[in-house]
Amino acid sequence: MNPEQRRERIVALTLQRERVAVDELAAALKSSRETIRRDLSELDRRGRLRKIHGGATIAESALVEPGSESPFQMRLGENIAAKRAIARRAAPLFQPGETLFVDTGSTTILFAEEIAHATGLTVVTNSAAIAAFAGRGPESSVFLIGGAYRNDGAESVGPLAVEQIARFHADHAVLTVGAIGEVGLLDYDLEEALVARAMIAHARSVTVLADSSKFGHSALFKVAPLGAVDRIVTERSPVQALETTIAAAGIDLILSS
Repeated sequence: MNPEQRRERIVALTLQRERVAVDELAAALKSSRETIRRDLSELDRRGRLRKIHGGATIAESALVEPGSESPFQMRLGENIAAKRAIARRAAPLFQPGETLFVDTGSTTILFAEEIAHATGLTVVTNSAAIAAFAGRGPESSVFLIGGAYRNDGAESVGPLAVEQIARFHADHAVLTVGAIGEVGLLDYDLEEALVARAMIAHARSVTVLADSSKFGHSALFKVAPLGAVDRIVTERSPVQALETTIAAAGIDLILSS
């Protein structure tokens, strides 16, 4: 387990238990207490949790009302194993020389970590975090979309972002969404939905990265009909009715395992 994997596990345990002790984390992760303390300090600095005497608790930004999608920092810790598996499965789908739109999302950040090892990709993104990872790839290029900056997701949104996206034509749009239902792709956040719509409109192919918790749910803002999607990468198939609808739309359902 590398340091980032260990830190993601710390975040996940904190979210599950609401409050964790250094000794508890050290035992669970087979790490020294000093290592755990350093990790907690770093995660507190990033806003992923709140370091307290002897341990950590959930960051205030992670406290949300039931029925709404979690703030971005909390989403990073949700279903982390499934999201990482999806990211690893998706990365080899793209070839050197291709251009990818990549929107802001907890799964697309993990995807960006994976393509940091890929060669010769061009990535156009509205996420500063994704740009930082994608730019590490050998012979890769990154274009960072500007606009109104939102600190929670380290992302640019708004009319300026949408306008800049329209200046590109990508081979693929690689997206995450809030929900996937029979009506199509949906999101809880209007600004993120508008960015995703723009990327879909200016890409030849659309790949959605979505863990199975997204299936069969609804959200306020429509992003696109299922017919706009070429591939969905997930860790587990949806219920039969939705799987049938997805197949009828001509979507390639790719499982991470």
